Amino acid sequence: MDRIELELYLKRLLAVDGFQDYCPNGLQIEGRQQINKLATGVTASLALLEAALAWGADAVLVHHGFFWKNEALPITGWKYRRLRLLLAHDINLLAYHLPLDAHRELGNNAQLGARLGWVADGHFGANELGWLATLPTPLTLAEITAQVDHQLGRPPLALGEAQQKVSRVAWCTGAAQGLFNDAIEAGADLYLSGEVSESTTHLARESGVAYLAAGHHATERYGVQALGTHLASVFKLEHFFIDIDNPV
Repeated sequence: MDRIELELYLKRLLAVDGFQDYCPNGLQIEGRQQINKLATGVTASLALLEAALAWGADAVLVHHGFFWKNEALPITGWKYRRLRLLLAHDINLLAYHLPLDAHRELGNNAQLGARLGWVADGHFGANELGWLATLPTPLTLAEITAQVDHQLGRPPLALGEAQQKVSRVAWCTGAAQGLFNDAIEAGADLYLSGEVSESTTHLARESGVAYLAAGHHATERYGVQALGTHLASVFKLEHFFIDIDNPV
């Protein structure tokens, strides 16, 4: 399919214009005009780009792309090596950050909730990035921790009492520990995100609301996969999700 057609479709699908983000959303590196093979992944690391090149990708679509706010401007070192690979082989790079987190069906939060069996019935925070759900049957923190471990293949860090009961869960993938207080105010018994900060422990202890840090990469693998599968279905593209291991 045509590169411009793909970018315009994604702009509409993900409602890109409704977000003020930390990076540009959309086409970040222009490559060949015609796209038949689409590789997806979480982060545009050198390892992911090399794997995409080996597969023969015409375009790479990621959640974490380039040109972040406050990022150093010179094209040197690791940034040069990544950009050189894309430019030398005429490969497009598309990246969608907050719009992909927020999408109600294909987004990171939607896809993580689906895997955990959490049906959203509310949202909170800027752009309603935080999601809320009521569990059909209350579970202990230990039971939810085991469930998350099983689904993500990564044991989360749990802050709270193992046997405390949880009825109302909140979540936001990635580095969204800053929404913990918003989740508390929204009535959550537990908040799950990807990362954790030093102050998070104290807030969990003093509020009595449990916190699960389930991994930035681990919680954000599913939105870009779902988006790639969707695009492959709509436009008859070849799609390959590349999962570069990341313990963070």
